[in-house]
Amino acid sequence: MLLPWEHRRKPLLQMDTPQHGHVPVLLPQVIELLAPQPGDMVLDCTIGRGGHALAIAEKIGASGTLVGLDVDPDNLSFARQRLEKSGPVCRFFQANFARLSEVLAVAKIPALAVILADLGVSTNQILSSRHGLSFSHDGPLDMRLDPELDRTAADMVNHLPEKTLADVLYNNGDERYSRRIARTLVRARKTKAITTTAELAQLVRSCLPHARSGAIDPATRTFQALRMEVNHELENLTELLKAAPRWLRPGGRIGIISFHSGEDRLVKQAFRNWAADGRFNVLTPKPVVPTELEMASNPRSRSAKMRVARMRME
Repeated sequence: MLLPWEHRRKPLLQMDTPQHGHVPVLLPQVIELLAPQPGDMVLDCTIGRGGHALAIAEKIGASGTLVGLDVDPDNLSFARQRLEKSGPVCRFFQANFARLSEVLAVAKIPALAVILADLGVSTNQILSSRHGLSFSHDGPLDMRLDPELDRTAADMVNHLPEKTLADVLYNNGDERYSRRIARTLVRARKTKAITTTAELAQLVRSCLPHARSGAIDPATRTFQALRMEVNHELENLTELLKAAPRWLRPGGRIGIISFHSGEDRLVKQAFRNWAADGRFNVLTPKPVVPTELEMASNPRSRSAKMRVARMRME
């Protein structure tokens, strides 16, 4: 029987970048620290283009089971085709990991050996004008990774009160000029609605100090903050951290790769709490970060941090 979120549609093979459209971050460290074994049941909460999942599939083999979740139907289709001959039983669900318990219960998935969540955005999503995530490529100001979400970035930029908009930029993007940017956007939208990524980026740049050579684009934090708000990223991570422990078997491991200080704080505190009540051992006292070589070959990995915890044996 086809479950409500189980993915069966034909894949859309839109290749936005060479090879598979995305380079998985911290891949050797993921395999070493999560230690998937033959026959394991593994959940990839953000399967994306299937990079981490393919490496895990090779480890768990034909006797293993891989469950993949993603909110982006195109990435899920791509991962499904990429993994269809990988060896283990693979099941794919178009669902946010905040619904982890709901999906696994309906699918009758038992306790898991490994849970992985890579909270980053795929390179192909950033480069796709349809998503509107990039200030380098003009497109509609959307930013939804899940097409079923109602509110876009344009809705927020054009309708949030000035103080609320400033708070979003500060809390999600660590943007110290949040009030100045919010004031500029509110003033601009009184004349004309802000509807494209190019318009938003130019407005942000216009009110900030000129960027130093080699510094990040002034619009970077604003785009990050809006994307996180549109997709409820911190709220969804909180729900994942609430649900995950009950689905791990004794000795099972969970690894979470974050790209934002707010995300990392949530993961760090949750793992501390789990260790304090005796359920888990934290395997990464300090977060694992990319090597200099990885950052040089994949600059988007530079802010990645991975933390891993293991449920204690009964």
